[in-house]
Amino acid sequence: MPELIVPNTQQELNLKKLELSALLEITQAINDNLPEAALYKIYRFTLLAQLQISRLVLFMHDEDWECKVCFGTEQDFTKEELPEEIKNLKEITNTSKLHVHRKWRAFEIVIPILHNGKLLAVVMIGKIQPYYTNMEALSFVQTVSNIMLVAIENHKMARLRLAQEAIRREIEIAREVQSMLFPKALPNDKDVAIHASYIPHSSIGGDYYDYVDIDAEQCLFCVADVSGKGVPASLLMSNFQAGLRTILRQTSDLNTVVSELNHLIYRNAIAEKFITAFLAIYNRKTRELSYVNAGHNSPILLYENNDHRLLNEGCTMLGVFDVLPFMSVTKIQVPHNAIMLCYTDGLTEVFDEDEAEFGVEGTISFLQRNRYLSSRMLHLQLLNEINLYNEEATFTDDITLLSCRFK
Repeated sequence: MPELIVPNTQQELNLKKLELSALLEITQAINDNLPEAALYKIYRFTLLAQLQISRLVLFMHDEDWECKVCFGTEQDFTKEELPEEIKNLKEITNTSKLHVHRKWRAFEIVIPILHNGKLLAVVMIGKIQPYYTNMEALSFVQTVSNIMLVAIENHKMARLRLAQEAIRREIEIAREVQSMLFPKALPNDKDVAIHASYIPHSSIGGDYYDYVDIDAEQCLFCVADVSGKGVPASLLMSNFQAGLRTILRQTSDLNTVVSELNHLIYRNAIAEKFITAFLAIYNRKTRELSYVNAGHNSPILLYENNDHRLLNEGCTMLGVFDVLPFMSVTKIQVPHNAIMLCYTDGLTEVFDEDEAEFGVEGTISFLQRNRYLSSRMLHLQLLNEINLYNEEATFTDDITLLSCRFK
């Protein structure tokens, strides 16, 4: 039976003093908000000065295992992959008992550092100052390592909270910008009744709708959808809206308006973003509707007798080409009591449990059955319809609706 070494009271007291000293030094470093590299340096010198450990490596696990401290070895362990057998250790182990490459035998002992049952790090050490027993020294290493690594973990969490707060504030600003893009009021007069609904999939979406009075006779309405979501989509859409309003002050010719918008988006879009859009100008006096569909979902024009027409002529999506390869402005006469519904693909790209799409056909059928509802109820019922189409479905995109009743 091996001889049991009983530490004397003075040795225990000395180690407790060392632990307290290390704890105070680490606490001071944390309070001073020192970077992680400085904390690792304090850790290294604490063990080197107090225990005179000849060799040491510290591997930390974040998204992957990484060597943070390495000294006293000819081998550069910062470039080495920690063996799987060491990653699975739960208790202090002699390297002589492990089936690892001989380079790892430069160390005598492996000390796993756990916090709340999770392996945070692995410390591997060589010889220890002979003044202390192995039991005392290993206890000291574990204590100092736990203090340091939990502190570093908390340091990371604090940085993460600050980063998340910055992102949250950025999103909040983008949401405010986006809300300012939508018109404050939509007309309901003797000529037209326009109503819009917007349901974002995330806190910031890429959908947009607008209404602009050009003059006493003409008005423009628009629905658009930016590829992608989040802050970049919101910023690009704000460029689109500002550009549209600026161009309309110069001309109401749709060919020019769409061409200039395309050039604007092409210059400002990043990461291969583009915009699909439907733009239409209605003349209240002549009842003529001029429109361009720029790669967008085809709006539905429903006549009083329940016949319909899809408004799909125009050009390709905006921002893909510097100059649009083709363009057509379509003009149609709108009879009394017709309804037009513009929408984004979040409406039609909903699937039931058999993977059948709600689609344009489902939307047309709904309009034919519910055309006499008020505009507000029409939108609410349509949104309810797609919810019922598959109660288990979750919407993966924004949904924007803009309807216009031509009186």
